[in-house]
Amino acid sequence: MKKAMGITCMFLDIGGVLLNDGWSHISSKLVAKAFGLNLEELNKRHNDALDTYELGKLTIEEYLSLVVFHKKRPFTQAQFRKFMFAQSKPYPEMIELVQRLKARYGLKIVVVSNEGHGLNEYRIRKFKLDKFVDSFISSCFVHLRKPDADIFRVALDTAQVSANQVIYIENTPMFVEVAERLGIRSILHTDYKSTRAKLSALGLRTTQ
Repeated sequence: MKKAMGITCMFLDIGGVLLNDGWSHISSKLVAKAFGLNLEELNKRHNDALDTYELGKLTIEEYLSLVVFHKKRPFTQAQFRKFMFAQSKPYPEMIELVQRLKARYGLKIVVVSNEGHGLNEYRIRKFKLDKFVDSFISSCFVHLRKPDADIFRVALDTAQVSANQVIYIENTPMFVEVAERLGIRSILHTDYKSTRAKLSALGLRTTQ
């Protein structure tokens, strides 16, 4: 199949595009309620440690030791991680859309995401993202974090494509702006229907 408008590669975020956010303020509320934690303290310590964790400078165990287990708790890290990980949910329509476009157009699929160790690996395995994603440029692997433009440069180098060969799907406006400054065509993802329509306008259609 001829590549649409010169597009040979798709960059994707995970949280907010293929899956829900893995560890957000919404899930922290659920966790705080389930484990009887002070939400304000949890969010403060999470915000203080997040950058370092997502840059791969902390393991999931080290992160949780700083954020939750800095004091004695009546539950274990394993119990907490199990509940934390269970908050991840897929967006099946988006996953299917990407899989179909990859099969139809022979696209390289590259994830460019901000996620920390442990959670990122769990989400890749749990939702079988490695079955259709060719490369994972995760912040915890490359020690770069969006909005740093260098994470996109690493993705381009890894995929061995130029910016004008890429379409990027991302749900954070600032990250779209950074990618577009590098010449990467981008779609600000808000929902499946509108993203599918924007891809179709670029010639990336799942049907004739």
